[in-house]
Amino acid sequence: MDTLTSLKVFRKVIDLASFARAAERLDMSTAMVSKHVMHVEHRLGVRLVNRTTRTLSLTEPGKIYFECCKSILDELQATELTLGSLGGRPRGILRLSVPSSAMWLADLLVEYRGRYPEVLIDLSLEDRFVSLIDEGYDVALRIVLDKESLPSTGLIARRIRESTFYLAASREYVKRRGTPKSLQELSQHDFVAVRNLLSALERTDGNARLELQPRAVLRYRSMNGVANAIAAGVGIGPLPAILFDDPLFKDVLLPILPNHPLARAILYVVYASNKLLPSTVRTFVDFIVERLGATAEPTPGLFQGPAAYQRKDTPSLPRCVSAPLRC
Repeated sequence: MDTLTSLKVFRKVIDLASFARAAERLDMSTAMVSKHVMHVEHRLGVRLVNRTTRTLSLTEPGKIYFECCKSILDELQATELTLGSLGGRPRGILRLSVPSSAMWLADLLVEYRGRYPEVLIDLSLEDRFVSLIDEGYDVALRIVLDKESLPSTGLIARRIRESTFYLAASREYVKRRGTPKSLQELSQHDFVAVRNLLSALERTDGNARLELQPRAVLRYRSMNGVANAIAAGVGIGPLPAILFDDPLFKDVLLPILPNHPLARAILYVVYASNKLLPSTVRTFVDFIVERLGATAEPTPGLFQGPAAYQRKDTPSLPRCVSAPLRC
């Protein structure tokens, strides 16, 4: 059994405090992970890990060995990264976590892999703040409302750009229920809710403060679910501007009161604060900042529906200019 591999497995088990999670992360069976740890223990002639069916902990020799093991593996990784950088091209697996509404990211991933074809991208679509270290992600894209903040995790969070959410409805819903002409009329309509975005419907009309209470008939934690529910005609709901021009929705969605945008949001790219930053992470972060960071934020005044989208019985669809705004 390869001793270096066993050392790496041992460290992963301790980092994750679990044989099962280490096995999943390393794409091994739990039994094989256990064999690697026992291999290290047999070579040293001491027990390194106390394990029960529910918990594991390091023995005193295990604590000493783990620190030495970690130092050795870090130095080895630093050397590999240094030598690897001489070759000039990143390679290996890049694990990404992105919002569920980021189906558009596929276009950018194709472009990234055109530059770095030896990188395998493992993509997860989810609307939660994942733990990069504990869950094994390299990079995350996160959208945060401007009144909120990213959780304090000790990670690096680079601000890429701002975006805006607007109310949307399907053509079928507008035909069936009519189009709200004012903020006050929104109270007569059904809403698809997501997180706390509906609180952004509080708006100032002149000098009067309007506190609207939309009637939510369906609530999602996934922006992708909200978009599909709105497209199906369930009700009105908040969507990022880019989805109005998404091929899946551009002939289905209509903007509702586009002169009254909802919450502004900020797109971040998040990654571990580590001096030994892999070239896959470094190149991807630089690529995302390059491609998205310089893109202008579209505004309702710039929404111009192509003639092919326009219909006599409905307003023209908005179009997000300055592609590739993707948020």
